[in-house]
Amino acid sequence: MTFRTFAAAALMGTAALTAASAQAEEVTLKAVTAFATGTTFSRDFEDFVDWVNENGEGVVQIDLLGGPEAVPPFELGNAVQAGIVDIANNTTAYYPNLLPAGDALHLAQNTIQDQRANGCYELIDQVHQDQMGVKYLARVGDHMNYHLYLTKPLDGPDLTGLTIRTTPVYRAMFEKLGATLVRTAPGEVYTALERGAIDGYGWPSQGVLDLGWHEQTAYRVDPGFYQVDVNFLVNLDSWNGLSDEQRALLEKGAAWIEEQNAENIARNEAEAKAQAEAGIKTITLEGENGKLWSETAQTEGWGEVMKTDPQLGEKLQACLLK
Repeated sequence: MTFRTFAAAALMGTAALTAASAQAEEVTLKAVTAFATGTTFSRDFEDFVDWVNENGEGVVQIDLLGGPEAVPPFELGNAVQAGIVDIANNTTAYYPNLLPAGDALHLAQNTIQDQRANGCYELIDQVHQDQMGVKYLARVGDHMNYHLYLTKPLDGPDLTGLTIRTTPVYRAMFEKLGATLVRTAPGEVYTALERGAIDGYGWPSQGVLDLGWHEQTAYRVDPGFYQVDVNFLVNLDSWNGLSDEQRALLEKGAAWIEEQNAENIARNEAEAKAQAEAGIKTITLEGENGKLWSETAQTEGWGEVMKTDPQLGEKLQACLLK
């Protein structure tokens, strides 16, 4: 099925969803994940889908249509905004054109539970609704940092002379430290490493082995920086078309999956061990080098957010930092 055919069929499905919800019948929501199914950043969403389908029989079900083969990652934000997809498992790095200040989410130093308690969740949800026309349902990825992975050693935080695969997440940081930046989809990274087109890439503490990138990776740079944000987004018309019972079921599932974020602490340790066993050596920046690395990450990250929307940036900074 081509993306255009998929889009047309999905729009027909949205009309059926609205009619069904009006009659308070079981509703089936179409879902797509930005990441390959079965890999690290799709698994929590798949668990959420399973939970909803098990607990929502007769109320609401989710039909997971696939990953990037269904909708390309950088088009998924547009797809859920347009209602082609009812629910998307996505990251702000993949929809900066729709939510310009979304980079702030990965600068969080607290958990989603903290954000729900201090009002930050409501602010982020409202921004998603106003700017994208989607409901910000859940966030996973807490306790998981990003790292720089390389094919060659590094003596300090100076990245001059290195060509690094980037996303908006760490673009400003790597650029400030002197790197030459290349943006590619995750599916192209292995080949780029193999051909020597890039010297490394930014990626979280988990998932490298899932993608096979360890075969082309020699080093991981510590300390990690930022915090992963993978978000469950629901088309706002689809959300508003649900009954109170259906929305409550999805929110209960969201709270359940967010509790699983705590497991990332143990997962990070297991992943680091697996990376070492796969031959990836750790380069630890210490002292002034480590301080410069971490400070540049925060300064450049927030600097980009403030340039985009200073008023919103200040509000997000106040509730995302500990």
